[in-house]
Amino acid sequence: MAANATPSSRVKTLLILGGTGDLSHRLLLPGLARLIARGRAPGLVVVGSGSRDWSQDEWKQRVRDSFSSEYEAASADARRELDAAVQRSSYLQLDLASPSGLGPDLLELEPPLAVYFALPPKLTLQTVEGLSPRDLPPETLLVLEKPFGSDQASARDLNRRLVSLVPEERIFRVDHFLGMTTVMNIVGMRFSNRLLEPIWNSLHIEKMEIVFDEQLALEGRAKYYDTSGALEDMIQSHLLHTMAFMAIGPPATLGERDVRDLVAATLRASSVSGDFRRSSRRARYTAGMIDGKEIEGYTDSPGVEPARNTETLAEIEIAINNDRWAGVPFILRSGKAQARTRKEAVVTFRPVNHLPEGFTGSTTLPSRLRISFNPAYLELELNVNGPADIFRLDRSALSSELHTSQLTPYGEVLEAVLEGNRLLSVRGDIAEECWRIVDPVLAAWRSIEVPMGTYAAGTQGPSGWESSRGSL
Repeated sequence: MAANATPSSRVKTLLILGGTGDLSHRLLLPGLARLIARGRAPGLVVVGSGSRDWSQDEWKQRVRDSFSSEYEAASADARRELDAAVQRSSYLQLDLASPSGLGPDLLELEPPLAVYFALPPKLTLQTVEGLSPRDLPPETLLVLEKPFGSDQASARDLNRRLVSLVPEERIFRVDHFLGMTTVMNIVGMRFSNRLLEPIWNSLHIEKMEIVFDEQLALEGRAKYYDTSGALEDMIQSHLLHTMAFMAIGPPATLGERDVRDLVAATLRASSVSGDFRRSSRRARYTAGMIDGKEIEGYTDSPGVEPARNTETLAEIEIAINNDRWAGVPFILRSGKAQARTRKEAVVTFRPVNHLPEGFTGSTTLPSRLRISFNPAYLELELNVNGPADIFRLDRSALSSELHTSQLTPYGEVLEAVLEGNRLLSVRGDIAEECWRIVDPVLAAWRSIEVPMGTYAAGTQGPSGWESSRGSL
């Protein structure tokens, strides 16, 4: 096999480093269960690992527990597949504090092998540093969770270490937010409609907003979240990738190279203005109410160190410096403990060049296209003549449901890994570009160049945030 080739057959063994952890229990194994129940992971052997002294029976029970919700709704045939997968699974007790001892265990696993690093970032880096190419069976895939590094320099260093083990084509940097369904809904809508594609540029579009606001507060994630914050946790990875798919030019094919080359080129053209007080904003929530439940202030939450000055609401404005998007602001926002959950992209079109005099009503409201990611639907807001007065323009919305996957987001990620489909794997240079874009903002925030606002839990943000950007 050529050095840059992907596995010649489906992955046969999935090794989950950190298999006893929360990520594996809540997300990876349930996502895998749905794949298995639908016959989309035939014969896969799942091997869990961890530092805990678990017996094989204890591990199998963990897998069975994680499969339980899927098992209850499964057909008789699907239950047999799930039972067989549990019986095939096994457990390796590994001390990743000494990852140099991992090699002999890896070489005993049947290839093609996928090694999934369901580990904290520091332990992932430590494990990668302790491996050598001779430790890996032929055609091994390395699968990494974000964040990919902590800044551009560390991302570049991690990439350098990874490609010393396997070629880039066998590295999967996964972003579960950017599942196949989400991306194909965007790409299909954009490039199959003559109504949209010719006007998808700065001549007709005033701005784009990509928002991931959620009502959830910390929910026990303080240990991770307090060291990252909204900008690193969501915008640096998930929302920048979504922005790129909203902004790319038309690919020749849906092949991974055609698509990812365009994503990389779009991100290389992207930057945040150096006037960070204008181009970025941050805030964190104080005590408040969400759906009748009292929420304690962020800095009062267990595990939070107030001195870190971690934001729970972040917004940046990005310019894409190319011919298609010159002058169009891309506004990326993510926040916790919000009044409502919003996961959407909003495209605001420019006003018409001339509106005949005599119309009243919503004459100043622009046309808007909303692409909701969860739930998945499309909504086009237009001005139309009202029923009572033919000269009055009223707002109307045309909506349509979009494709919804049968799989969970992690199920989509795992299926792509098992099939060797790299289309949505984050290529190394793309991961580095995402950090390049946000690194200057993070530096400005750490130097207190941009003040920290506050908002009560259960509200949309500090007073004035909505009006300064325009209503979303």
